[in-house]
Amino acid sequence: MNTLEPAVHACDKDGLLLRRNAVAMGIDDKALARLVRAKFLVRLRQGIYCDRSVFIAADERERHRLLCAGVIHLYDSHVALSHASACIVQGGPAYGLDLRAVHLTHLKGGGRQRSRIRHHTGECRVGDLRRLDGHWVTTPARSVADTVCTDGVVAGLVQANHFLHCRLMVKDELAETIARSSNWPGSLRQHPVLLLADERIESVGESRTSHLVFSQGLPMPEPQFEIFDPFSGTTYRVDFAWPEHRVIVEFDGMEKYHRYRRPGETIEQAVMREKAREDRIRELTGWTVIRITWRDLSFPEHTAQRIRAALNRGSLGTLGRAAGL
Repeated sequence: MNTLEPAVHACDKDGLLLRRNAVAMGIDDKALARLVRAKFLVRLRQGIYCDRSVFIAADERERHRLLCAGVIHLYDSHVALSHASACIVQGGPAYGLDLRAVHLTHLKGGGRQRSRIRHHTGECRVGDLRRLDGHWVTTPARSVADTVCTDGVVAGLVQANHFLHCRLMVKDELAETIARSSNWPGSLRQHPVLLLADERIESVGESRTSHLVFSQGLPMPEPQFEIFDPFSGTTYRVDFAWPEHRVIVEFDGMEKYHRYRRPGETIEQAVMREKAREDRIRELTGWTVIRITWRDLSFPEHTAQRIRAALNRGSLGTLGRAAGL
């Protein structure tokens, strides 16, 4: 066996091949090893292989989804994908998640640790589970609550805002789940997530900006603040605003330009259109506009100083106008 054809036909629609299915089709362990050495297949873990072309084309998030799809087929219905894995298969972002292993929660007892599988035990209520592609997966609310405990506040907040914005959960569901998980290891991290979670926040960068503002002790802004242009009838939305301080913060990430790029528009054209939009907002309001990049998020103290200085200037200006100065 030295051609790609047998491996391609044996793989499922996702490009996955389980060892047990391969053996049933007459592809033994030696043949599987040859296909791996010949770079036709990639071994994801014991018993799970993937079409190499599919694997190479996949990003980190998609590779984890493929691993989840393979692992869940190795188990019966007594397990559910959970934690970061449940977030990924339900469309959550990869930011901040440890995707080296698939997370499984056992509904009937525990399981021994295996390569690239992390087993969890814990009570799952009926409302904590849903069916997805014929298998159990924890609901977005339960997945977020679990993920905060294992991956931290920022990673959990990113997932919470994603699922809220996509209307795959409501905040009351998250609050109820957190309320009954006070004895979980790492559960103290859940309270900042519940406080900051907001369905108006649209991206990873905005979620991280919100956390930066909170962690640095700044007053919390209004997300997705609207500014109306009476001349054109256009309503502009900005990521965050402190109206009483006359300050706006916009997160400037490439994902925004890709998300709002118009058909046939280049990135350069989108950037210029965004600049014109920002100039118009300044003309309409006279407010300070601060742009934050991914790099700025890596230096939270410095970035907070920039925002705090602008807030202070805005407050002084407001007082001066009120006094007629």
